Amino acid sequence: MLFLENLQKYLVIFFVICGICLPSVCFADEGAIAYEIGVGDILRINTWKEPDLSLEAAMVRSDGKITFPLLDDIQAQGISTMVLKTQIEKKLAEYVESPNVTVTLENPVSQKFYILGEVINTGEYPIIKKLTVMQAFALSGGFTEWASKNKIILIRRSEGKAITIIIKYNDILKGDFSKDISLMADDTIIVP
Repeated sequence: MLFLENLQKYLVIFFVICGICLPSVCFADEGAIAYEIGVGDILRINTWKEPDLSLEAAMVRSDGKITFPLLDDIQAQGISTMVLKTQIEKKLAEYVESPNVTVTLENPVSQKFYILGEVINTGEYPIIKKLTVMQAFALSGGFTEWASKNKIILIRRSEGKAITIIIKYNDILKGDFSKDISLMADDTIIVP
């Protein structure tokens, strides 16, 4: 009897904790955009129980494709790892019964931004997580003493057009975080 009472208490506690924690875990990525594979990215592709149909390091070539055993060239650029997984499984089904493929992004080198001008370390930087303009300034070592902090230019290429966005660093410092823009691949920041 005592065992059942204790079991009931522990189950109630367990389900309360699950009710509190699981929604935040399950929906943490709600609305997140899947990573698009790009040229230069390194992928690991594992076909379960088929070592000859697995690749430790497949680099996405400049034409956006990878070469896979039996399947030759497969388009990888511009799609997510899950879409690539599905495509490989469908093509492998001709050779293997119920293939189970895992595609892992090992090294995301295609997603980069550039920062030029009056910062300590100009150059090309990888986007390995969600980055904002403020974080880009930190990665570049900060501003030089001659930087015009309220005339910063962000150039973003979208749909074949270049968009220019003026960033006023002092507005961000004053608490206007709407101006701390998230970076996208191939953004260029110019600090005059």
